[in-house]
Amino acid sequence: MKYGTLGNSGAVVSNYALGTMTFGAEATEETSHAILDGYVAAGGNFIDTADVYSAGVSEEIIGRWLAQRPDTRDQMVVATKGRFPMGAAPNDVGTSRRHLTRALDDSLRRLGVEQIDLYQMHAWDPITPLEETLRFLQDAVNQGKIAYYGFSNFLGWQLTKAVHLAKAHGWNPPVTLQPQYSLLVREIESEIVPASLDAGIGLLPWSPLGGGWLSGKYKRDQAPAGATRLGENPQRGMEAWQERNDDPRTWEVIGAVEGIAADHGVSASQVALAWLADRPAVTSVILGARTVEQLADNLAAADLELSAQESQQLADVSSPRVGIYPYGPRAQVQRSRKIQGGR
Repeated sequence: MKYGTLGNSGAVVSNYALGTMTFGAEATEETSHAILDGYVAAGGNFIDTADVYSAGVSEEIIGRWLAQRPDTRDQMVVATKGRFPMGAAPNDVGTSRRHLTRALDDSLRRLGVEQIDLYQMHAWDPITPLEETLRFLQDAVNQGKIAYYGFSNFLGWQLTKAVHLAKAHGWNPPVTLQPQYSLLVREIESEIVPASLDAGIGLLPWSPLGGGWLSGKYKRDQAPAGATRLGENPQRGMEAWQERNDDPRTWEVIGAVEGIAADHGVSASQVALAWLADRPAVTSVILGARTVEQLADNLAAADLELSAQESQQLADVSSPRVGIYPYGPRAQVQRSRKIQGGR
């Protein structure tokens, strides 16, 4: 495991984080605790959860694990999120002071901690003024309830606005952004990655295996079945089976990943994860696992070093599709400049 700072903060985290969305849903408490133990044994120190994961059960499972291991607790960096509904009433959702006050206190209680290391807004709230959200987060820092804060699923302009509003008010800045990012989903490189680099924000990619597609477990034109996410629900979210199966680019990317994996004698998952962990602005890649075996395979990516040629091969085959303007090559030239002048 390698280590770096949590975005622009001084906190140090491992370059692979443990995502816990499966806890209480796809993994029992016993299995979840075994996954946590295996992650720590491999050198990991960064746990990511959210209040909506299994309706609070994920946080409770982590809280009981931390309570049983007080020495380990002091070494862990724990992140959670608030924003999505935890009830049906109008104020049970969003990033308003009203909702976040209760959401944060509930997360602290479920996790059994006095301070959350990284508190993240799970998504943009189009109703609540951003100043209200940022002021709440600053107050939470001042009260010692959170150490740092960040965002998830923000667009580039939303992140930049938050950074500059915090600076204008003299408030603590955000330190991280958690976007979807993988060899199959690279569109964030047009605006979100540059905005993050400009602000010193660390990226925490979620779904780094594209919902399991990059593990190689799905085959072309063979509808998934059995105990996999798409086997249980082929229309699941953004990684739904039919649309990705019908896209030739999906199989070109998977083929390149599997070819490099065969050359190294490792799993396809390890290749996809190693490529992502080395991308600009990435602080820590969030791993999700149903089983201890899945986690162990994913964590082995920490030992894999791709050559520059292999990394470029993957970048080329997975290059995101863009139109002529504003992200196409010719449009990018309009924003470039040679130090010696001229065109």
